[in-house]
Amino acid sequence: MNQSFKLRTVNVTRYILPLREGGSLPALADADDGFKYVLKFRGAGQREKALISEFLGGEIARLLGLNVPELVFANLDPAFGRSEGDEEIQDLLKGSQGLNLALHFLSGAINYDPIAKPVDPLLASKIVWLDMFITNVDRTFRNTNMLMWNRELWLIDHGAAFLFQHAWTNWKRNATGPFPIIQNHVLLPQASLLEGVNEEFKQKLNNEIFGNLVAELPDEWLLAGRDSDDIQELRQVYADFLSLRLSYSDQFTKEAQDARETLI
Repeated sequence: MNQSFKLRTVNVTRYILPLREGGSLPALADADDGFKYVLKFRGAGQREKALISEFLGGEIARLLGLNVPELVFANLDPAFGRSEGDEEIQDLLKGSQGLNLALHFLSGAINYDPIAKPVDPLLASKIVWLDMFITNVDRTFRNTNMLMWNRELWLIDHGAAFLFQHAWTNWKRNATGPFPIIQNHVLLPQASLLEGVNEEFKQKLNNEIFGNLVAELPDEWLLAGRDSDDIQELRQVYADFLSLRLSYSDQFTKEAQDARETLI
């Protein structure tokens, strides 16, 4: 399977407004292709590692058939934002010059309300499995990171996934160890079809896909974390994490099932 993960690249032309409900202070912005985007800044919060998580998590979700807004690489010119009056935002823009990441803006979308709109068991199981696989600590009742758009559920914001990035030497432990945070997942109570989803998704993912995926990560993002100055080593760790994590999918699926049993 020759899966390509090449993103389009756009140039940011106008900063419209900050989206302050996001912890990393994303922004609504115009780009030179005529579309609006939710811009994620390399100078914010967890910096480039959050963008790496956003890219990997979003593209894996898309591959698995889940709705994710189009991701694009977004260039921020050094001159951009000099007239910005807010000092915090101006500092963020200065620290984010170069290549950032953006999601296509879903105009008219609303935050997902789990009480008003329950999700069917199959979709809930797919999303829970994804978040177990990528070790995503978000998607809770407090912060669902999902939108309703055109009567469909869309996934956003995977910047808090791939916890191993923040303790680089323990990546194998993160790939094979428990993930107790799953008990807080907003969709876990409805996720009654995890076993079947696990069998389906194990067939959709493989080492070739992981290799193609990490090959598209920008060098500058990988090197910014200073975990190594060997770019191929850095890519290999991400690919190996994904491969090892997938090999443990039976175990983490059972962990999610057991966590669900305590809730129902």
